[in-house]
Parts: sequence; C-alpha cells; structure tokens
Amino acid sequence: MKRTDDISLWLANEAPHDTVKELFAGFCQKIVRSGIPVWRASLGLEVLHPEVSGWQHVWTDENQLVRAADRATAATSESYLNSPTRFVDETAQPFRRRLVAPCLDMPLLEELRLTGASDYVMYPLAFLDQTRTAVVSFATREAQGFDAASLERLEMAARLLSPYLERHVLRRIAVDLLDTYVGPRTGQRIIEGRVDRGAVEMIEAAIWFADLRGFTLLSEQSPIPEVLAHLNAWFGTIGEVVEAHGGEVLKFIGDAVLAIFPTSAGHDRVAACRMALAAAQEFGRRTDAENDLRRSAGTAALVHGLALHVGEVAYGNVGAPHRLDFTVIGPAVNRASRLLDLAKRLDQQVLVSHALAREVSQPLVDLGRHQLRDVERPQRVFTLPK
Repeated sequence: MKRTDDISLWLANEAPHDTVKELFAGFCQKIVRSGIPVWRASLGLEVLHPEVSGWQHVWTDENQLVRAADRATAATSESYLNSPTRFVDETAQPFRRRLVAPCLDMPLLEELRLTGASDYVMYPLAFLDQTRTAVVSFATREAQGFDAASLERLEMAARLLSPYLERHVLRRIAVDLLDTYVGPRTGQRIIEGRVDRGAVEMIEAAIWFADLRGFTLLSEQSPIPEVLAHLNAWFGTIGEVVEAHGGEVLKFIGDAVLAIFPTSAGHDRVAACRMALAAAQEFGRRTDAENDLRRSAGTAALVHGLALHVGEVAYGNVGAPHRLDFTVIGPAVNRASRLLDLAKRLDQQVLVSHALAREVSQPLVDLGRHQLRDVERPQRVFTLPK
C-alpha cells in the first residue's frame, strides 16, 4: 500500500487544488505513475444549479474533457438510465465489468469496449452528502484487466481524493446558489463574509424598477401554471437584458423587479445610466416582439411599466437576526418606486427621471413636471421616443 501512501502525501502536500480539472488530471497522472494501468478515468460530480445538473471530467493519457449535464434532462436521459452511474447512485456500491463481450445494456461500456477497453470499474466517492451523484471510474486496455491489488489501490485512492473534491463541490454549490438567488455581485459580498445586519456601503447606481400591469386580473382569470409561465418568461427576459448590459437583478417582488447598474463595477455615473437606458430600450424591443408572438397565438400580451433613476443608495444587509436580505435602500430607490407608480398614471411604459436623463446623450421626450407621492416638489420626467 506504499504507493497509495504516496498518493495521500501528494494530495496533502503537492496536488494542485485551484480547480477540479487540475486536481483530477494530476491525480490520474499520479495513479498511472504508481503502476496502475489506467487508460481512461471519469469523474462525475452533481451540483445544485437551476440549469446545470453537474459536470463530468473525462481524462485519458492524451487530454481531459469537461462536459456539463442539463438539469432538466439529466435524470431521465438514456445515457444516465442505462449507465454504471445509475447503478452506483442507487446502490452506493462499486460497479465493475470485464469488457470481454458486447455490453448491449450499457452503451457507454460498449463504446469503451470497441475502443479497446478490457475492464471498467466505478466507485462512489465518500462524500458526507450522499444525496447527489459523486463517482469516479477507471478503465484499462490491459488484456488481463485490473488485478485484485490494482482494484484495492484504486478504491483507496478514490477515498483519499473524496474530501478534496467535496470541498470544491460544496463551494461551487454555495457560489451557484448565491448567484442564483441574490446575484453574482451580491453573492460575492456574502461569500466574503459581509453578513452583519445593518452593515451597508453607500454606492451610486442607476436603478431599474419594473412591474407587470394587469397581473392581478391575469392571476384571477388564469390557471396558476399559466400565470407562472407568463411570469417566468417575463422575468427571464429582464434577467437576460439586465445582465447583458452590466446590471444585476437584486430581487423579484411579486410581479415587480428591482435591478441596479452600479457605478462601482468599473463604470462611472454616465456609463451606468447609459447601460440602464440601453437595457430599457432592448427590453422594450424584445417584449414587443414576444407580445406579437403571443397575440398571433391567441395569448394576451404582457404590458409592463419601467422606471429609471440614478442616485446614491445604501447597499447591504437589512432584516431580522436570522433572516437577512441583501438589498438597496434610500431616497433614490423610493423615487424609482414612485416613478413606477407615475408611469401607470400617465399610461407610459417607460419613465426616466431628470437625474438620469441629464447623464445620457440620447434624446428623450420631456413629459414635464409631475408630483410623485411623498416627494415634496414636482419632478421633471421623460420617456423614450416612440
């Protein structure tokens, strides 16, 4: 077992731990140099992401490929249902097969057999969390396959590798969940430890506030699955447009969306305002096109209101001791909310505050001065040209 001890020391003292790809490649090379005749190795790790089920790392002595699995189809795909991975997931036991005859029940093994593999073994990784796929497999082209000593060493090597891989998986899950639920910029701050209640920083940002009109009527008259489909389609367009223009969606509030384009993300005030306005224009074009498709299909159009403002906001944690919300607050956010109310009263899809309008060079339509609720003086507002 001395060579397995060598792998243990290598993992603790020399292995590259920056990425799973580097770690797994180094691990496989170490296995081969220890005398185990591995031709191909595969690592399957499931994560917790709304779109990606997980990643498969496939290593050979020539290269390493990394493949993502789509969450929507991963568990029902033929490649999974007829695979050693499914067997290991369901039994928590190793899987081994000598590839000396056609493997018609498992296409992957037949593919490996046809490319010269003679033996295949897969081990479950000894993760503390056993609810998600975590497996490693090895194949050889040696005619006699893996002997008993090689199998014993491979199983022990997999157990030694497990805790290092689980650290990567847990961090990936944490980052993905924060990106998904609070956004990448906010998620990074939380990962860095900024979780003290009331701890905020003052930043300047262009503020995007949008909501759906007629959503209450839609909710009353349509089945819930249909309402959710409409809402997710609309939210999806906003998310794509805001992120494409350098902004970040902070929260979904019922049928409303709050997003910011911060000046502290490498952009000055003018750049942030221009990005927010460009996002609003693209959003309008996309929703118009999507509504044309809805009408042609006999589905009601989704009408929205959108307010754009710019100002200083407090960006950080508010809430109860055990339930925090990372958000933006301040007079600028309040004014954006009041602008959204005004947009509905004026029957305008987009309203732009005077503060943001004077930062952009694009011509806007001046709608004059209007009173905003709870704001002392009438405010000059603008909209986009037709």
